[in-house]
Amino acid sequence: MKPVNVTDETFAEEVYNSDKPVLVDFWAKWCRPCLMMAPVLEEFAEEYADKIKVAKLDVDENPVIASKYRIMSIPTMGVFVEGKMVDKVIGFMPKEHLVEKLLKYLK
Repeated sequence: MKPVNVTDETFAEEVYNSDKPVLVDFWAKWCRPCLMMAPVLEEFAEEYADKIKVAKLDVDENPVIASKYRIMSIPTMGVFVEGKMVDKVIGFMPKEHLVEKLLKYLK
């Protein structure tokens, strides 16, 4: 399963109402580390599709949600459980490090 693109309008439905944890990638098209993170997240999304949903939100096109969660640097990956942001991972990292940081949400 590939990451799903979310917007200010679809965020509630895709993230808050998800029946499993959601990893939201806050990114922008001009951000090099974000572009480097994209294939890592695609691989992660496929491998852990049964345990966690992966979503992408372009901060330039969706300023309401980005502002609500005070996203100041990108890429930032927010972990949402039952509609609440419970964790945040900032910056590029290899898949192994991402899995390590998110292990407690992958059960």
